[in-house]
Amino acid sequence: MRVEFRTAPTHYRHWSLKVDEAVATLTMDVAEQGGLAPGYELKLNSYDLGVDIELYDAVQRLRFEHPEVRAVVVTSGKEKVFCAGANIRMLAGSSHAWKVNFCKFTNETRGAIEDASAHSGQTYLAALNGTASGGGYELALACERILLVDDRSSAVSLPELPLLGVLPGTGGLTRLVDKRHVRRDRADYFATKPEGVGGRRAAQWHLVDEAVPRREWEHTVATRAAEAAARSDRPAGDPRGIRLTPLEKTRTEDDTEDRIAYRYVHATLDRARRTVEITLEGPQEDAPADLAALHRQGDASWPLALARELDDLVLDLRTNEPELGTWVVRSRGDATRVLDHDALLLAHRDDWLAREITLYLKRTLKRLDLSSRSLIALIEPGSCFAGTLLETVLAADRSFQLAGVFEEIAPDAEPAALVVGPMNLGPLPMSNGLSRLQTRFFGDEESLAAVRAAEGRPLDAEAAERLGLVTFAPDDIDWDEEVRISLEERAGFSPDALTGLEANLRFAGPETLETKIFGRLTAWQNWIFNRPNASGPEGALRRYGTGQRAEFDRKRV
Repeated sequence: MRVEFRTAPTHYRHWSLKVDEAVATLTMDVAEQGGLAPGYELKLNSYDLGVDIELYDAVQRLRFEHPEVRAVVVTSGKEKVFCAGANIRMLAGSSHAWKVNFCKFTNETRGAIEDASAHSGQTYLAALNGTASGGGYELALACERILLVDDRSSAVSLPELPLLGVLPGTGGLTRLVDKRHVRRDRADYFATKPEGVGGRRAAQWHLVDEAVPRREWEHTVATRAAEAAARSDRPAGDPRGIRLTPLEKTRTEDDTEDRIAYRYVHATLDRARRTVEITLEGPQEDAPADLAALHRQGDASWPLALARELDDLVLDLRTNEPELGTWVVRSRGDATRVLDHDALLLAHRDDWLAREITLYLKRTLKRLDLSSRSLIALIEPGSCFAGTLLETVLAADRSFQLAGVFEEIAPDAEPAALVVGPMNLGPLPMSNGLSRLQTRFFGDEESLAAVRAAEGRPLDAEAAERLGLVTFAPDDIDWDEEVRISLEERAGFSPDALTGLEANLRFAGPETLETKIFGRLTAWQNWIFNRPNASGPEGALRRYGTGQRAEFDRKRV
């Protein structure tokens, strides 16, 4: 089954979006028979990947199509239940890879909600009009404020440990203690109590912000949304949003390779070598003359189109092509135009659209960082790795820049060059809160200062290697052989060990909420999903709902 991540509100089956001036309401009303695959029913607003794809799309559209929206209320269309979390039958019947990728995408969507609240002036509030369990409560935890109806039956819970033998898979435990500052002993009790906690105790323990009597429910939710909207810096009045039109995407197949093509992003899938060759096109035209021109371009503007296309490609490859473990990144175009587009965004960073485009580029590059794939960057004549596009080189596990030119192919070509721009110095941080340059030179302030001093100057292979911006700088005689050996070597290693290697090496520096969720949680959940205590024939995940108790291997390891 091939999963498609492109959708639009007219195709939603599980969510509805209503905008009333400064407040939007996202209502979850999951179609029970609307699962992405056969074999399970999405009862009690439980969800699968298809439900989360719609949620991610709605979050994106609220940011670009509705600049007037300052607060978003997330609630349920069903009585006495907000969300029962990820569908258990779906999880029990899924492959290990599917479960891991499902959790990763869901985590990224939760992160996009938090990013909107923190940086876009679009504050999310969870209005729990019924019980929120597991992933349903984790969705609420991604919101800035949680309101729970106090009706003596509604509660919040994280029942994964006692019922399924796994952990809350989308950051629930981390957000309890790091974000909501729930005391560790209370969090321990809460995470082992399947029925959860409701009412005033949930509020006293900071599991929710308010427990609201049903008679006061609608008024309180409206009041809290209005208060959040009043604090926003989104544009007032009736600003014109940017419509996100359907992405133009083509996929062609032949006997040896497949191709995926957008306007600015192209990929060739080589199954024999287990690689994907990704080419990023620079702008085909000069940057817009001013902010008004950027607004007129809408989603056709190069940086926004690039972000959308690369985002979709990463999701497609990550979900549908798990055996293509090495992604080779190239670029082609005019580096000056890339830097000019960057300059326009940064010069108008207080404008809502320029800000949203920069934030989208940040989230897309983070998704690239978090993909369990080996990343190799090749810098050749005709490349335009500058500013925003240079970030993909800095994200790579290894990079090769050609010294000189390919003498037999194009002896008169300009040698490949890299250009460090303002976008590389902070606006596009990684999950650790640092720029990719700060991460690359963590603990080496002298090297970082040297790179900053070279800002704006084209750097040939010798200069880039000296500054530490690339791994190797072979000439055209050695180029093909060195690249070939590197790719073949990578393909011969254990994919599991490579995932662990890359995840450990990519995120130097401080630990953050995000690195805990995508590093620590993912590593443990990855292991737990493989263990018989959860996924074996007598494990908790398989026996849930059968009336039989799970049989555990009692050794603590």
